[in-house]
Amino acid sequence: MTFNKEKMKQVIHYIVHKCQDKDNFGKTVLYKLMYFSDFNHYEIYETSITDETYIKRENGPVPSSFDKCCNELEEEYKIDNEKKPVLSYYRYHYFSLKDPDINLLSNNERKVIDNVIEKLSSMNARSISDYSHGDKPWRVAEFTKPLDPEFVFYRDDEYSVRVYED
Repeated sequence: MTFNKEKMKQVIHYIVHKCQDKDNFGKTVLYKLMYFSDFNHYEIYETSITDETYIKRENGPVPSSFDKCCNELEEEYKIDNEKKPVLSYYRYHYFSLKDPDINLLSNNERKVIDNVIEKLSSMNARSISDYSHGDKPWRVAEFTKPLDPEFVFYRDDEYSVRVYED
């Protein structure tokens, strides 16, 4: 697997563009929508969308190249974010400055991303983090270590998106 930074940027921009009007849409929700998009695609098609490495963190999976990709998207005037203080942390709300270029995304990849957005994008940061903690790849990984996408084939029914034959 070779990480595809341009494709990763298109996935980020696409999700931001589709979710920017949701009040709950911040960095944590974006992380989890990306994770479930990549890992659900892996379960269904046995390939990742971006070949991104996701790291096990306390609040769930985190894409390792996220900050670099977001910074580039901001420098390209494609997305921006508002950083607001909330209690003891900052909340990042992302929004799109132009329509995303999705020429690197296949129809199947967009379909998987759209299904993840439809199913999970209304969750707040705490709910989607808690939900991600139940997914097998996160559960079996060690903290601060990469998640192994192969564990999607051992998901509980609540997380599984592939139709398996008996």
